[in-house]
Amino acid sequence: MDKDSRDSARRSLMATYGEHRFDDRVMRERLPCGVYEELKRVQEGHRELSQQTAETVANAMKDWAVEHGATHYTHWFQPLTGKTAEKHDAFIRPNPNGGTLMEFSGRELVKGESDASSFPSGGLRATFEARGYTAWDTTSPAFLKEDPEGVTLYIPTAFISYNGEALDKKVPLLRSIDALNVQALRVLRLLGNASTDRVWPSVGPEQEYFLVEKALHDRRPDLRFCGRTLMGIPSPKGQELEDHYYGQLPERVTMFMRELNHELWRLGVSAKTQHKEVAPNQFEIATVHCAANVAADDNQLVMETLTKVAGRHGLVALLHEKPFAGVNGSGKHINWSLATDDGLNLLEPGPDPATNRAFLVFLAATVEAVDRYAPLLRATVASAGNDLRLGANEAPPAIVSIFLGDELAGLLERIACGDPSSAACGDSVVMGHTALPRLPRDLSDRNRTSPFAFTGNKFEFRMAPSGESISTSVAVLDAAVADALSGMADRLERDAAAGLGTDAAVAALVSEAWRNHKRVVFNGNGYGQAWRDEAAARGLPDAPDSVSAFSAWSDPACVSMLARTNVLSAVEVEAMRHIEYERYAKRVLIDAATMLRMVSRSALPAAESALARMAKAAGAAAAFRRGEVEGAPLLSARAERLVSALETADACRLALEAAVAGASAAPGLEARAIACRDGVLPAMAALRAAADALENLVPAGRWPFPGYERLLFEI
Repeated sequence: MDKDSRDSARRSLMATYGEHRFDDRVMRERLPCGVYEELKRVQEGHRELSQQTAETVANAMKDWAVEHGATHYTHWFQPLTGKTAEKHDAFIRPNPNGGTLMEFSGRELVKGESDASSFPSGGLRATFEARGYTAWDTTSPAFLKEDPEGVTLYIPTAFISYNGEALDKKVPLLRSIDALNVQALRVLRLLGNASTDRVWPSVGPEQEYFLVEKALHDRRPDLRFCGRTLMGIPSPKGQELEDHYYGQLPERVTMFMRELNHELWRLGVSAKTQHKEVAPNQFEIATVHCAANVAADDNQLVMETLTKVAGRHGLVALLHEKPFAGVNGSGKHINWSLATDDGLNLLEPGPDPATNRAFLVFLAATVEAVDRYAPLLRATVASAGNDLRLGANEAPPAIVSIFLGDELAGLLERIACGDPSSAACGDSVVMGHTALPRLPRDLSDRNRTSPFAFTGNKFEFRMAPSGESISTSVAVLDAAVADALSGMADRLERDAAAGLGTDAAVAALVSEAWRNHKRVVFNGNGYGQAWRDEAAARGLPDAPDSVSAFSAWSDPACVSMLARTNVLSAVEVEAMRHIEYERYAKRVLIDAATMLRMVSRSALPAAESALARMAKAAGAAAAFRRGEVEGAPLLSARAERLVSALETADACRLALEAAVAGASAAPGLEARAIACRDGVLPAMAALRAAADALENLVPAGRWPFPGYERLLFEI
C-alpha cells in the first residue's frame, strides 16, 4: 500500500470511530437543544426523565439506527449470570392502511419486560413469579451491532424484579456511583472546594485472553464446555524462557487485532493497548479510562467482540482464568480512580502530596475502605476459575493488601507522627548517557504481586477474573470508599463546628485512618510464605478459595455497609450469596462431568487400544525370537506401565464418580459447594494426574485430544 492509500485508510478509520455509538456527539446533532440539555440533567441525576423527552430521544435514536440499516432493537442487560442478555423486537409495525411503519416509542425505549424466573435470582423470584423489567440506562450510550444478516440497535438497560430488587450487575453499580458522588462532594465542600459538582469512579479494565486454533479447540470437549483443559501433559517448552511477553506479534494475530480494534472503535470503545502476555498464545487488550458504568458495559463488548472476531480468523478466544495448567492464567486488572466534572483526578498526588489535602483524604479513605471490607472485595473476585489462578505467577495472593510504595507510606507515617514533610517526588531517572533523555520518576514503583496497588494516580485491583463482569467488584469498592468518606465527612463537620482549622482537621483525620488501617499496606513480595505468615500476624483475613470467600456475603458488617450506602439491600445481598454458591457448585460439577466423559469415552479406550497393539506386537516379537507360534506374549516394560496407569485411571474415575454423586446429594447450596471443593476437586486432580500418565504412554497419533504443544504454539 502506498503512502496516499495509507493516509486515505487512516482518515477513513478516524471517520468511522464511534459511528455505531449513539454518544454525546450524535445526541447533540440530532436532539433539540432543550431536549439534549434535559437529558444531560437526567444523566447527572438532577431531574427525572419526562415522557416527552423519552419520546423525542426514542424517535431520534430510531431514525439514527434505521439510517444505519437497523430493523430491530433490543434491551441489552447483564443478569447475574455474569454475561449479557438480549431479546430482539422489530421497529416494523403494520399500517392499518396497508404496508408497514417504522416506529419506536418512548415507552419502548424506557421499559421492557422479560421472564425473570429464567435467570439467576437467588430466591428473589420464583418460577411462578416471572415478571422482570428492563429500564433504560441513560448514562450508557446505545450502540449498533452488525452481522451478515443486518443491524440491531442495542440499548443498555438495568434489570429489576417486579418488586424493584436488582436482578443484574448494573443496578448495584449505578447505586454505588451515586453513593460515592454524594459522600465525595460532602468531603470536597468541607475542604473548601465549591466548584466541583459531580464525582465519579473512572475505570480502565485490562483484559487478558488466550487464542487457540478453532480446529484444535473443537476437538477438545473440555475447551468447548468448560473453557479450560481438564487434562494434558505440559509442552516441552512453556514460558520458561520469558520470551513471549511483549514479543513480536505473528502476522495472523496482528490481522486479528486490527479487525478487533476496528470493530471496537466503530462501537466507540476506546481500545488502546495490545500486546503478548507472559504465557504462550496469551494476549492483552486495554481500553481508555472512562466512567465506571460505561467501562463495565464496554468491557462486556470487548469480551463479546473478541469472541466474534476470533471466529472469523479461524481462532477461539479463551476468557477462562486458567485454560492451561503449568502456565500463567488470565486476569482482568481494574484500574480505578476518582474523576470530577471540573477535570480533577482526586487520586493525583500533585507536585507536593503533603499539601494536597484532597489527595490525602481520598487516599486515606481508600486505605480504610480496603482494610475494613477486604473480605467482601475478595468475595467479588471469587469463582471456581479464579481459584486456579490466584496465588500463582503473575496473579496476586488471595490475601487482600495495598501497595502504596515507600514514599507515600512514609508520608502517611510522618503525618501520623506529626511531621507532614513532603514526600520525595518529581525527580528524574538519569541513565548516564547524554543521548538518553531524563525520565520523570513516578512517586512509587510497581508491585506486580499486590492485589490492590497504587500506580501513580490510580489504584489497580489485580484480582479480578478474566471472564467475569467487573461491575460487582467496582460497585463494592465504590460502596466501601463511600462509606469511609461518609465517616470522614462526619468527623470534618464535627471538627469544623468545634473551631478546628481545616489543615489540622485533615491531619488528624489522616493520622487516625493510617494508625487504624496501615496493617493492610504491604510493599513487599506477596508471593512468599513470609508474607502469609506476616499477614496472619497482622490479623488480615485469608480466604484461600472461593467457598471460604463467599462467607463475606453473610458478614453483618459487610451487609450493613452495603445497605447503609443503598448499594444492595440485605435481601439482595442474601441473593448474591445464594447465587455465588450455586454457580460455584454448578461450574465444578460441569467440569467433573466433562472430565468423566472425556476419560471414559476417549482416554481409556485410546489407552486400551494402544495396550492391545503393544500386546500384539510383543506376542509377534516373542514368537519370532523363539521360533514359536504359541505361548503367552511377554509385555514390554512400557506396556506394563500402561497396564498400571490404566488401573490407576479407572480407580480415579470411579472415585470422581462417587465424589460427584456425594456433592450432588449434599443438602443445600453451601454444603454442595463445600463438597465440590473438598471432594470433587481433589478427585479431579487425581484423575487428571492419571490421565496425563496415560497420555505420556500412548503414541501421540493415537491420543484422542490435541496436546498442549499444539494448543499453545500453533497459530
